[in-house]
Amino acid sequence: MTPEALADLVRTTVAQLLADRGLDAAALPEQVTVERPRNPEHGDYATNIALQLAKKAGVAPRDFATWLAEALLTRAAIAKADVAGPGFLNLTIATEAQGAIVEDALKDGYGTGAELAGQKINLEFVSANPTGPIHLGGARWAAVGDALGRVLEARGAEVTREYYFNDAGAQIDRFVRSLIAAAKGEPAPEDGYAAPT
Repeated sequence: MTPEALADLVRTTVAQLLADRGLDAAALPEQVTVERPRNPEHGDYATNIALQLAKKAGVAPRDFATWLAEALLTRAAIAKADVAGPGFLNLTIATEAQGAIVEDALKDGYGTGAELAGQKINLEFVSANPTGPIHLGGARWAAVGDALGRVLEARGAEVTREYYFNDAGAQIDRFVRSLIAAAKGEPAPEDGYAAPT
C-alpha cells in the first residue's frame, strides 16, 4: 500500500465515521496526511487527522482517534492501529497490503518500455584490481553495472556487458614477474610491484 492509497483509505474511513456518528462532514479536509513516524516502533505510518478535524466535528481528538482506529482495524490493509498522545494515530500496514505494491508493479510491467528499442549499448564496468588492495568498490561496481544493464534492457535496449577481470596484459605480466622475484628473494623488477614493507 502506497502512502497515497493509505491516505485515501483513512479519508474515506473518516468520511464514513463522520456520517455514521452524525458529525459535521464539513470537518473533513480535502487531503489527509500520513507520514513515517520518527520511531519505527510506532508503526509504518502516522496521521494527525483526528487532531485536525475533532474540534470542527465537535468531539475530543482522542475519542475520534479511538473511533477511527477501531474502524480502520476492520480494513484488510491495516494490521494495527494505535492511538498515541492527544489523538495521533499510528498505523501498521498488513503484510499482504505491502506485498500488493510489488504484485501491481510486476503485473503492470513497471519499469519496462520500448523507448530504447533498436539501440545497442556497450556497457563497460570495472572489476577488482588484482594488483591492488581488495575493497568493496570492486564488488559494488559489478553489481551496479549489472543492474544498470538490466534497467537498460527493460527499456528495450540490446545491452552487451563488458566486465574486465584484469587477468591478462602488461599490468598482470609485471605483477607475475614481481611475484616470482619475491618468491626467489630477489628485488622487484624496475617496472614491477614492490613487496609491502
